[in-house]
Amino acid sequence: MRKTLGAALAALALVLTGCATPSASPATGAEAPRLSVEGPWVRTTDGARDATMTAAFMSIVNPGDADVRLVGADCADAGMVQVHEMVEQDGKKLMREATDGVVVPAGSHVHLTPGGYHVMLMQLKRGLAVGDQVVLTLRFSDGRTLEVTAPVKEFVEEEDHYHSPMPSASPSGSPS
Repeated sequence: MRKTLGAALAALALVLTGCATPSASPATGAEAPRLSVEGPWVRTTDGARDATMTAAFMSIVNPGDADVRLVGADCADAGMVQVHEMVEQDGKKLMREATDGVVVPAGSHVHLTPGGYHVMLMQLKRGLAVGDQVVLTLRFSDGRTLEVTAPVKEFVEEEDHYHSPMPSASPSGSPS
């Protein structure tokens, strides 16, 4: 009994200190491997043509043995948050909502990058200056959530993809 109580107290201490976050799979009730994020950042709105929107980028790591999808996100600094993808249409790169989300492959990772998948923050409630921090809550297809704190950084690109008009047609296929 002492070993069991000691192990339970050690696990509780890890949870309370933020070193471990148990994550139950809604389908089975079994422990699911912990998803993690590496290198999160948000593009500054300083100097942007349209300071009401920006994007968040990161790598999402899935050590588990089943694929999971990033299906959405929440952010108190934005009135609307969507997972977006970049597509080519009529020779131009345009962004649109990734309505099926983004697959985070089992035992691997997915990169959310400028010019690729990203989390779009729209209807911003404040300007985001270099050095600020943005808190995002990522939502996954299996019901898990992951809170991420991302620093705001400067980013200059040759083409300003994040202010191109979005195509009116909905996505014809699911992201891979």
